[in-house]
Amino acid sequence: MLHPAFPVAIFLIFLMMASGLRYGLIHQYTGQIQANLENETRSMANNLEWEFKSHAGAIQRMAKRLAADPTTPEHEWRQDARNYLMDFRIYTVIEWIDRDFFIRWLEPVSLNETVLGFNVGFNEQRRQALAEAQLSGNYDISDVLELRQGGKGIVIYAPVGKGAENNGFIAGVFRMEMLAQELLSTREPEMFRVSLFSKGSEVYRQNSFDRSDDSLSYTVPVDLPTLDWQLMLEPSPDWVAKQFSPWPRWTFIALLLMGVLTSLAVLLAQIILKRNQALLTTRQELDEEIAQRKTIQQDLVRLESTDVLTGLANRRFFMEDLAHTLTLADRQMRQVALIMLDLDRFQMLNDSLGHQFGDELLVQVAKRLNLLSDERVSVAYSGGDEFMICLQFVEDIDEIIHLLGLIKQCFAAPFEVQDEVHSITSTLGIAVYPQSGLDADTLLRNADIALYRAKDQGRNTYQFYTEGMQEREVMRLELEKELSQALSNNEFVLHYQPQLNLDTGEITSVEALIRWQHPRRGLLAPGEFIPLAEESGRITDIGHWVVMAACRQLAAWNGTRFGHLRVAVNLSGRELDDENLVDHIRDALNAEGIPAERLEVELTEEIFIQNIEHNRDQLSRLHDLGVHLAIDDFGVGYSSLAYLRDFPVDLLKIDRSFITEVTERHDDAVITRAVINLAHNLGLKVVAEGVETQAQLDFLMGQGCNMAQGYLISRPVPATELERALVGGTLEKFALAEPRYEI
Repeated sequence: MLHPAFPVAIFLIFLMMASGLRYGLIHQYTGQIQANLENETRSMANNLEWEFKSHAGAIQRMAKRLAADPTTPEHEWRQDARNYLMDFRIYTVIEWIDRDFFIRWLEPVSLNETVLGFNVGFNEQRRQALAEAQLSGNYDISDVLELRQGGKGIVIYAPVGKGAENNGFIAGVFRMEMLAQELLSTREPEMFRVSLFSKGSEVYRQNSFDRSDDSLSYTVPVDLPTLDWQLMLEPSPDWVAKQFSPWPRWTFIALLLMGVLTSLAVLLAQIILKRNQALLTTRQELDEEIAQRKTIQQDLVRLESTDVLTGLANRRFFMEDLAHTLTLADRQMRQVALIMLDLDRFQMLNDSLGHQFGDELLVQVAKRLNLLSDERVSVAYSGGDEFMICLQFVEDIDEIIHLLGLIKQCFAAPFEVQDEVHSITSTLGIAVYPQSGLDADTLLRNADIALYRAKDQGRNTYQFYTEGMQEREVMRLELEKELSQALSNNEFVLHYQPQLNLDTGEITSVEALIRWQHPRRGLLAPGEFIPLAEESGRITDIGHWVVMAACRQLAAWNGTRFGHLRVAVNLSGRELDDENLVDHIRDALNAEGIPAERLEVELTEEIFIQNIEHNRDQLSRLHDLGVHLAIDDFGVGYSSLAYLRDFPVDLLKIDRSFITEVTERHDDAVITRAVINLAHNLGLKVVAEGVETQAQLDFLMGQGCNMAQGYLISRPVPATELERALVGGTLEKFALAEPRYEI
């Protein structure tokens, strides 16, 4: 529309419309003129026919009077003729012609003397026509003749009687000029040109004007007895001009002016539109700049309130929103639940598989948790492997339980990260307003305490905050702070639990178990500090200390009666992920001069099949080093036996849960027997843990179990106490079971 040719195109369209409309109107008016001309011609033809018949009837009446009174004297006849000439001014001469066709009387005589005695049957055609009229009694009309008086005219012959009684003819003569004047008496003579045709040949024309255009004319036949005439009427240019309307011209001019005005209007509109477009473009650029600035501001606000990695609300924004929610809940006397979520084993996966893996896993977890968001539930990322979930306006505790179930479902399906599938679980801590805190910070602190309490009870569970948790958490935090100084202060010690060889009845190996000799709290079992070590990441350093301490003890036993003992140490999953693990163990063995086969490494079944490819490589290197490999807690892990074929395993340790009731429960006995047979068929030795009764020991010996370990034989004891028991040939048995957490 803004093209420069657009106004020209509009003008051309109007020009074509004006030309087409002008042509149509002209064509319409031309047709109307032709129709008017036809009407005029027909009217003239009808007048001519009527005039001829009227004059012929008058001549016939005059002939009938003469026939009725053949003795009519000449002066009466002349008087009658003069009356006709007076009444019918079209006649030039009225004649009486005898039966031999000679003119005998005529009126007026003046200027017509030369006609007296003239034989009207001057040729055979005329004589035959007159003779037929005598016989029939019908009048005869001559064609256009050259009159004896001069000029052209027509003669009507009315017989006076017929047949043998015929007494000649009464003839009326009139000139063509008079006939034309009669026809045009009601019209302007200069407007038309009249032409008469007889048998196709023009016999008369009244040429009153010249026409340059012969396109307009009309010819009609004239119905006269004995004559074959046609009348042609041609209009003059003036008449045609009068018939034409000025509307075609004015219409053409009007449309042309409209086209010019429209084109100018479009041109002006184009100028205005271009200017408006330029203004709109400028306005759009300004709007875009404003929108960009608003977007930047929104991004800044979003960045301030949203975590970049997960897309969830960040901790600061969540806490502000939580404070506002608590204010509303206080007014409406409603409860609010705050849930702290921690991903189980995330730190181990992040350290072993890389931070990219950890980031992708966090993003997938965030997407699933974000599906829970609605008008009452908000989800945020706290940092590390923790998420925060707020349930607003809680009416009943069942609503919280329902939400916990939905959170659990988010972890039901495994996560596919970097083309590997990982089953991830979560641990939850819940604090409820107002019972667990009256402000956001207190509620968050107590939810965190409940979270750590849930971790203490085991992974993949949840715990509500209750009174007394905070005191235990304060103690835990103090212990965590002191744990960082325990290594440097050399506060850890190893206790050893012997393993009885059921084939020889001798103690051939021991399991090294760590204890913390706390300066104020005394000797602490692993369960009180190992979870803290795993959470803080200090478990790797502690594991290194255990290996070094075990190697030092083996070196101390060299050259003594205890030099045959093999020491088993427990490795955590995070230690196995350490690429320098094998080098560290090799260095420890070399530093103390200990053969590798005297050291045994125990890993739980769960650790074996986490990150299988990496673990297979690590364990193969340990096996190549000569270190023995044992699977601890066998039977309670993932129940996948493929790794027994793929990993270089030397020993299986049946979990104590199967040994405790092996003599009372048939199922436990079947499982224990099956594990022993499976191990022997694979060429592996079997150790039974948790042996506390003689009946259990007898059952194991009957099934061919290789070794037994438990309180029936000995509890974990310091190295000096173990040496005394071995020297004395007896081992003490303790009735009370000690809580056990091995490393």
